Amino acid sequence: MPKVFVTDYTFPSLDLEKALLEPTGCQFIAAQCKTPAELIPLVGDADYIITQFAPLNAAVIAAMNRARVIARYGIGVDNIDLEAARQRRIPVCNVPDYCIDEVADHTLALILATSRAVVLHWNHVKAGHWTLPVPFDAMWALKDSTIGVVGFGRIGREVVKRLLAFNCKPLVHDPFLSPDKIQATGCVPARLDELLRAADLITLHVPSTAATRQMINRATLKKMRAGVMLVNVSRGTLVDTGALIDALESGHVRAAALDVIDPEPIPPDHPLLRMNNVIITPHAASVSLRAVRTLRESVAKTVLCAIRGEPLPNVVNGVTP
Repeated sequence: MPKVFVTDYTFPSLDLEKALLEPTGCQFIAAQCKTPAELIPLVGDADYIITQFAPLNAAVIAAMNRARVIARYGIGVDNIDLEAARQRRIPVCNVPDYCIDEVADHTLALILATSRAVVLHWNHVKAGHWTLPVPFDAMWALKDSTIGVVGFGRIGREVVKRLLAFNCKPLVHDPFLSPDKIQATGCVPARLDELLRAADLITLHVPSTAATRQMINRATLKKMRAGVMLVNVSRGTLVDTGALIDALESGHVRAAALDVIDPEPIPPDHPLLRMNNVIITPHAASVSLRAVRTLRESVAKTVLCAIRGEPLPNVVNGVTP
């Protein structure tokens, strides 16, 4: 009997996945593994592996004796050692388009909450005050702003579509797109250094890879103009958290709005939680009822394709069965 193994999940149940997969006659087993040590004894006899945040490193993948596919709940695949899976000829599949609008909307929510000091105002009113809790220069209109968008894939483009309605100036950096393609969307193409120096607010929309991890670090933060704001809804590992904390404390970075953090979950005594110029949401940008259902169905259907010997969708590590 083929075995489907779910390494971890954040949904109330896996009834939807079971309804799609158990009629094939497979054995469906789910766990909540957080470490390689927990995973290694469980993946050895799994034919099909579904994962969300569990760390599938090289040691875990080396323990997979029968795996025919690894399907991830999500767009990013930075919790999976893609090269190790490629060497073992195990395809890795993601779901690249289930939450584009949700993440773009969440980005705009963070941008607006930051530029208008929404959280600070609400806390001030709850404390019994009916005055401004911030100086005038802590609130500004997007129309007066240059917004730097780093990464111009599906989500970055949807963010820009929303930003253009506010009549701001969007600068876009994406090394994989020609300047002409960026200009055709109404944006100004820029090298990363140019964007860092010119933007009033920078929003990140790139995957976490060897080239992008800690791309926001002490050196790049110094290149940003004083008073810049940072929004990150992509991956926490894009940002050197310690360097960001120092920049926030010094005022060089005026504010940060983060849906992701390194590490996750954020420890309860973390310095960012004590800062009034920081907004943090719990990796929630992708969430809506529609998006979560689409995500879960897509992952289950990927496994169905593997069971049936059909072509796999969205293989990200170049392995074809």
